[in-house]
Amino acid sequence: MPFFKEVTYPLGVLGFVILTYLVIVGSSNAVNLTDGLDGLAIMPVVMVGASLGIFAYVTGSASYSRYLLFPHIAGASELMIFSSAMAGAGLAFLWFNTHPAQVFMGDVGALALGAALGTIAVIVRQEIVLAVMGGIFVVEALSVMLQVTWFKFTKKRFGEGRRLLKMAPLHHHFEKSGWKETQVVVRFWIITMLLCLIGLTTLKLR
Repeated sequence: MPFFKEVTYPLGVLGFVILTYLVIVGSSNAVNLTDGLDGLAIMPVVMVGASLGIFAYVTGSASYSRYLLFPHIAGASELMIFSSAMAGAGLAFLWFNTHPAQVFMGDVGALALGAALGTIAVIVRQEIVLAVMGGIFVVEALSVMLQVTWFKFTKKRFGEGRRLLKMAPLHHHFEKSGWKETQVVVRFWIITMLLCLIGLTTLKLR
């Protein structure tokens, strides 16, 4: 548990399998849903991936993990290489994906990058921190789930579907509200940067 490192919840084999499934599939689809504007998904992926790389290095080091009260996971520090490569490749991709985009990520890239983030988080035991740092992904996915659920519920009850948002996912709601595409993207980047800083504070705070 972030900030409460002495608190643990043994899930057992079945619980771990279910949690792993939810984290990897959930993060994969959340990144895919976020990928709707030029540069919107890739920069949060870069920031969250780089932050998880730091967690991987800490948990893979016997001395750092003992000092910071993290479980030591032998070999986890090797994931920092993968995280760095993903962040570097993401920045190179962003060069051509900024508005107006010349190259698009598509489902193949978004689903794979989201699954990679989820897998790293599961390996280094930082699933909750992933949800914090990837808060934009979480909110985007929840906006779609709530919109669809509410629409179906109101259609069944009142005969006409009603919407919670002007359009889902959330970034399209802000576009419909008058924000420019670049405003939405940069503001979501800023929020992700702040969330990653909050996530990184869990390294020391307890």
